[in-house]
Amino acid sequence: MSSAQRHTGRVTLRLLTLAILLLVLSGCSLLQNRQATAPEPSMLMRVDEAAEKLLSTSSEQLGNRAPIIATTFVDVDQLDQSSTLGRTLSETFTSRLVQGGLNVVEVKMRDSLYIEQNTGELILSRNVQRLSDNHDAQAVLLGTYAQGENTLFVNARLVRIADRRVLGASSFEVPMDNDIRALLPSNW
Repeated sequence: MSSAQRHTGRVTLRLLTLAILLLVLSGCSLLQNRQATAPEPSMLMRVDEAAEKLLSTSSEQLGNRAPIIATTFVDVDQLDQSSTLGRTLSETFTSRLVQGGLNVVEVKMRDSLYIEQNTGELILSRNVQRLSDNHDAQAVLLGTYAQGENTLFVNARLVRIADRRVLGASSFEVPMDNDIRALLPSNW
């Protein structure tokens, strides 16, 4: 083998080694980018986090296991309107609050809330004291939601019925997806 052939072979080997090294490094870079982009938390995960905040900020102010009433979350622009999304948010928050040790009264079995078919349990201000008396409730879970172009915004509060003082509040947002859109009224 001539000196020129050996030199060409070494250059080729070096270029091949460099090409393999570049491929390996670019592959590592792709893996790092994939790991750095964590999936967006689901709405259920956001509700869990928000309910945990409600529990942590209001637990000291809530009496020994006095009942809490959960109402349907409503459209922030139409407080007398809700949707499957509003009822689902109420159900999900209720489940998490019960898991956290709160005594939540199931009002769907009673006639003390204004319950409208396809809307849910809406708390009307004139019924707050009657609700408190009928259920011996100390607080009410209530909330609103608003749809942005690409984001759903949710606000939840625990409000003491006696003086309407907000005991705990939490807000979160989630990207709009087809599942959330399906839970909203079709005119949205």
